[in-house]
Amino acid sequence: MPDGRATPPSKIGEFRAQLIREDLRDFTGYSSARTSDTGAPATIWLNANEASTASAIDPEGAQRRYPDPQPADLVAALADTYGVRPEQVVVGRGSDECIDLLVRTLTAPGSQDAIVQAPPTFGMYAVSARLHGVPVIDVPQRDLGTLWEVDVDGMRAAVEAGGATAVFLTSPGNPTGAVVPPEDIEQLAADLADQAVVVVDEAYQEFAGPRSAATLLDAHPNLVVLRTLSKAHGLAGARIGTALCHPDLATVLRRVQAPYPMPTPVAELAVAALSASVRRSVDARVLQTRTSRELLAEILQADPRVTSVYASEANFLLVRGPGVDSLLTELRASGIVVRDMRHLLTDALRVTVGSPEEIEAVQQSLGSAAQPSTLTPARARGIHT
Repeated sequence: MPDGRATPPSKIGEFRAQLIREDLRDFTGYSSARTSDTGAPATIWLNANEASTASAIDPEGAQRRYPDPQPADLVAALADTYGVRPEQVVVGRGSDECIDLLVRTLTAPGSQDAIVQAPPTFGMYAVSARLHGVPVIDVPQRDLGTLWEVDVDGMRAAVEAGGATAVFLTSPGNPTGAVVPPEDIEQLAADLADQAVVVVDEAYQEFAGPRSAATLLDAHPNLVVLRTLSKAHGLAGARIGTALCHPDLATVLRRVQAPYPMPTPVAELAVAALSASVRRSVDARVLQTRTSRELLAEILQADPRVTSVYASEANFLLVRGPGVDSLLTELRASGIVVRDMRHLLTDALRVTVGSPEEIEAVQQSLGSAAQPSTLTPARARGIHT
């Protein structure tokens, strides 16, 4: 195996080299058996030390060979789904791997290459940064009563003051359910073009109203958008996440990524899931979730222990109130598990919008008198008392 240092930094291309961790700018990564052969079409493969015959549980030998690290048909299907070019797509084992790849690529351990995040937010940004040995700068969101707002100006100032090289936004937010306006994302990316990469985690984008930040990629090389098949597509167990970014950054991320990240059965499942016929079922699921979200909000608001149910553009609701302790206990006694968020907010929990049957079970557990007919347009947009 080569030492991984061959391509000069100038080969990064249009993407600003200073945004990449310095010791990775000429890093070529591991040369796997599937990526190192560039000769004429082969008929006999003896370069990867794979088994010479098929497994007894795989008699046709479908899994005998190592997979393509970035399966071309899956990359093409994802590019088509998200409206980008295949060279802008990096497929990972869930968005979690994509987050880890970005932290390792953009920040040097033991340095001041901090990340900036906006709590309350998804915990993996800070976990990846701390495991990597870089600081985490928090710029808290504003609680506006019915929804949350990211302090974009504060995040910009934090980058400029602290030397951060990566900014993580979640839109819709987890656990807030609030979106970051696309114009704010665009302005932040423009202002930080020479200083930091702006990462927008759109795990819940299918449920949201505003357009995806992926529409801004061509104009802003320092912008990255994360997407997943775990939520609206119903494939959480398959672990398929995607980073959409400038092709030059995508090349570096692939070099940093471990070999063979995408198992063949998973890639095949994902390609099938992105077909036109299956996408129609995804659209139906999203529509049902949006409708059920309104009903669940009404049910939760009717409980006297709840003071706030925030407006949400995701497939969950953030709930706050002085009685969440007993609310959690009561739901769990009925076999219903919701997410305890008191580690981020002292009086909060997060409730996923489940199936109609699951929402009915929540209503029965809480003894709520709320009915679908009580919904009004104003309350459907978000509830707060």
